[in-house]
Amino acid sequence: MPRLAQYAALLGLALMASSPVAAAPDTAPSDTGPATEAALGERMNANTVTVVTGTPGGTYFRVGADLAFVLDDGDKLRVLPILGKGAGENAYDIRFLKGVDLGFVRTDTLEQLRQDKRLKNIERHIQFIAKLFDDELHVIATKAVRTVGDLAGKRVSFDVKGSGTDYSGRAMFRELGVTVEAINVDQPTALEMLRNGEIAAVVSVAAKPVAFIAGFDPGDRFHFVKAPYPDTMNEAYIPAALTRADYPKLVEDEAVETVAVGTVLGVYNSPRGSARYDKLVRFVDAFFGQFDKFLAPQRHPKWREVNLAASINGWTRFRPAQEWLDKHRAQEAADRPDLDRFFQSQPSRKAGREEIYQAYLKWRQGQ
Repeated sequence: MPRLAQYAALLGLALMASSPVAAAPDTAPSDTGPATEAALGERMNANTVTVVTGTPGGTYFRVGADLAFVLDDGDKLRVLPILGKGAGENAYDIRFLKGVDLGFVRTDTLEQLRQDKRLKNIERHIQFIAKLFDDELHVIATKAVRTVGDLAGKRVSFDVKGSGTDYSGRAMFRELGVTVEAINVDQPTALEMLRNGEIAAVVSVAAKPVAFIAGFDPGDRFHFVKAPYPDTMNEAYIPAALTRADYPKLVEDEAVETVAVGTVLGVYNSPRGSARYDKLVRFVDAFFGQFDKFLAPQRHPKWREVNLAASINGWTRFRPAQEWLDKHRAQEAADRPDLDRFFQSQPSRKAGREEIYQAYLKWRQGQ
């Protein structure tokens, strides 16, 4: 890993470790809890944050479960994941469902909502806490189909209506200049239709590796279709690749070119001073302050792609999240001299992020 990348990775981990939220638990005696049924209900509602995720077994579902496992803290904070259809429908859930505080959406979601003429001032209602990882475009077809352009005019499935694939997948095809006959069916049904020759391709926009795709047996008939990134593509999308390490059954030695869209932890912009705003402040403190726990081996590997400070063009960061980042930049600056001295003391060698962090902790103990 280059020295600059090591430095950036270590700064993030050191910053999280030094956060008050990541400190040892308070040893003060706990209170005896609510005295009445009404008080119990009030406390539970005041401390529970809901996050709408995705379909069972999908990346959003698994990442939502990680949020609950890592951040649940007794009566102080509870994260309650909710099954959803995916990014497309999640945006409407965040905006309109009173019981939904957070949700996984995408960098192209605001553009999706702007196309709905019923909605006004959408940027004011839906904001973001952090840009997370990328969701890659997967296109499965017969080996006779080499690039997405070969699918022009053909019947292609984009998952169920309202799903993230339904919006982002169609939008990506438009940006790629490919017009198809789009249909909406669930993914297992779509794969069966592909095998039977009823459709030309199955599309999924999701964070690799996608379980239902990884479990698909292509035999000698099917493969991933290339989707090269054009220079004219909307900035919400980026170049990406699917590799043999991601999908041993579907990719040979050469990686498959594709495109990707960013996943965003979206939030309803509750009024400052409201009960909902206050519990979201607690969520932000816990999420940022304990982020290093999401890098543990048992958590989804996509957490390792996250840059908490990354901005998103056209989006506004939720005020408590921006305030947290601003506050901790001072701590980052204070840690910089220590980090400089640490790297000067280290031999030049390749190392993983966790190895660098553990080496830094041992070095600090000896200072």
